[in-house]
Amino acid sequence: MSRAHNKSESLTAVVDALSRGLQPDRTMLRDAVRHTLADLARRAPGRSVEVRVPPFGAIQCVEGPRHTRGTPPNVVETDPVTWVLLAVGRLGWADAVAAGRVTASGTRTDLSALLPLVDGD
Repeated sequence: MSRAHNKSESLTAVVDALSRGLQPDRTMLRDAVRHTLADLARRAPGRSVEVRVPPFGAIQCVEGPRHTRGTPPNVVETDPVTWVLLAVGRLGWADAVAAGRVTASGTRTDLSALLPLVDGD
């Protein structure tokens, strides 16, 4: 993700809404999720982990054995709001997993070294 996307209107709008305790606009939330997932895929290229943020997107990332059929062995799944909070550093990986806000199955699914993707301030 380019620096322009780091300060994209959608991500800024979503973080602002969440900071004020409001539900973010669905279109803005979708765009923020897609931008940050694309950033993760660029930062950690590969196909060994599938990151799912339904209903807005899913990517494969992280170097390692490539998955080709059926259910991937390494899957991370979370909701859009949790993903944005992780991406901007407002929520830590370990806290999100411990609280059940992220499901991570497989040996390569710890994304803590890759997050946050952008500065949340």
